[in-house]
Amino acid sequence: MSFEAVAFEGRLAERLKRPPERRPGRVSLFWLGQAGFVVEAAGRRLLIDPYLSDSLARKYAGTATPHERMAPVPVQPDKLGPVDVVLLTHRHTDHMDPDTLRPLAERLPDLRFVVPAAEIEEASRRTGVGAERLIPMDAGERRAVLPGIAVRAVRAAHETLEADREGRFRFLGYAVETAGATVFHSGDTVPFEGQAAEVRVLNADLALLPVNGRSEALASAGIAGNMTMAEAVELCRAAGIPAMLAHHYGMFAFNTAAPEAIDRIAAAAAPLRAGRARFGTEYRLGPVDEA
Repeated sequence: MSFEAVAFEGRLAERLKRPPERRPGRVSLFWLGQAGFVVEAAGRRLLIDPYLSDSLARKYAGTATPHERMAPVPVQPDKLGPVDVVLLTHRHTDHMDPDTLRPLAERLPDLRFVVPAAEIEEASRRTGVGAERLIPMDAGERRAVLPGIAVRAVRAAHETLEADREGRFRFLGYAVETAGATVFHSGDTVPFEGQAAEVRVLNADLALLPVNGRSEALASAGIAGNMTMAEAVELCRAAGIPAMLAHHYGMFAFNTAAPEAIDRIAAAAAPLRAGRARFGTEYRLGPVDEA
């Protein structure tokens, strides 16, 4: 399986005017900032946790944790072109943002949303859609969401494994499975007992992992943390994942990781192909003979 990063010129909106490719096993990804990604596979386009507004900057203006963006929005919701499914890992606004999701849902009446079953009411409120457009999932479940594309859900701990009264997990990770390639997005998570074994069975070719870390200071402010870059590398090694992209950095100044620190650990991670997600780059995953 090949994994390459190809820089492109111009705006992401221009790149997304091109329809997704239909080659078996070929997956293309684009970073949207924070935990957000565009995933193209089997001729379809999916989004994961898109945060494409300034809703948090408005909410936290004048507080001790201002959520001003460190980088501008890379593409407006109305410039994403056709989107078939949106995957939402949990209810935090930088992952389930009504100012991003409602415009998408209104523009694309056939768009559906994969959401944690434990948060289905909140997901309906934030997306503005009814139950018929929501695909509720819990850890351990697998659903075919589009022709040629299935999604498998696993647990995530942000920073704890939280469940509702019915035992359904509030934080999820998703494996997007296509013919010949699997991409694993962990959602927001820290390491937890049994995680590597749970992830290993996904047979992922690429992991998308959050690396902004955690601290007592943030915890005291009510802000849950994530893995460090070193922990993300260790998960890939333990779960047998050959490539990873680090994300969840460079959005909010009070809760990020230094790019040079990410790069330093990535460089020492070989043979794991590790790097940090960057704007203006298309990440391609596919059979070796298509590299």
